[in-house]
Parts: sequence; C-alpha cells; structure tokens
Amino acid sequence: MGEAAESARRSSGGDDSGVAEPERAGVEDAARARRERGIAMMKQVYGWDIGDVHGDFVEVTVDHLFGEIWANGEMSVRERRLLLIGFLLGSGQDDVVGLQLDCATQIGELSIDELRELVLFIAHYGGWPIAARMNAKVEELAARQRHADRASENTDAADGEDP
Repeated sequence: MGEAAESARRSSGGDDSGVAEPERAGVEDAARARRERGIAMMKQVYGWDIGDVHGDFVEVTVDHLFGEIWANGEMSVRERRLLLIGFLLGSGQDDVVGLQLDCATQIGELSIDELRELVLFIAHYGGWPIAARMNAKVEELAARQRHADRASENTDAADGEDP
C-alpha cells in the first residue's frame, strides 16, 4: 500500500483486522491500476517518464490528479492543456506556462502557429501584459525549435557526406 493510501487509512481510523483478504486485494489492485494510469497519463501529457513515485505529494499528484482527473476521458489532453494555460496565465504562474508550452509542442499537441493564435486570443480576454509575457515564451520556444532544427539538418548533412 502506498504512503498516501496508508495515511488515508490511518486518518480515517481504518483497521485492516476487519477487512476480508479478497476485499483488501481488490483495493490494492484498484490502487495499482490508478497508479499505472496516472504514470501513463503523465507521460502522455509531458512526454517523459516520472520515474519512481515516492512521497505523499507525488503519490496524490500521480494517483489522483493524473490517474483520475486527467485520465477520466471527459475532455482531451489538448482541451485540458488549453484550459490550464489560460488559468496559469491569468493567475500569473508564468514559470509553469513555459513547461506547458514546451511539452505541448514537443509531443505535437500544439504548433507554434497555434500558440501564436492563443496569444492573440489571450490578449483580448486576459489583457496585453499577460499576452506579451506569453508571446515572449512562445517566440523563445520558436527560436529554440529553429535552432534545434538547424542543428539536426547540419548533423544529417554531415552524416550524408563521403569522407
């Protein structure tokens, strides 16, 4: 049983002595499935593996936020990300916006042109200062992508040359 689940059991006054073995196994199977779903969803959202999941905060993030909320199928990852970007911008969490923009473009969920369109939309509903901060992040991301593309082209060209 994970630390978060064990903590929840203790805080609820739960006692394993009255729980039948098959019921306990079912609860553990459900928790394991939620953990696996959360890890898979985090990889889908961010494009990388989270690795080991330790500590209550990380367990709740993986198991609940990603294993239940992001994975519930009511909205697509793209829809959730667009909402999240808007919320993060509106609440001034610019550092986290950069992570969302990077991940969205890395996994092919949003293009630079779509992000530029989002900047224009945000400018009208969220204000020019917020949109200007996002625009700076989008253009920085676009420049990094252009640089990576040129480096890749140079590597490909060098690989194709005869010695």
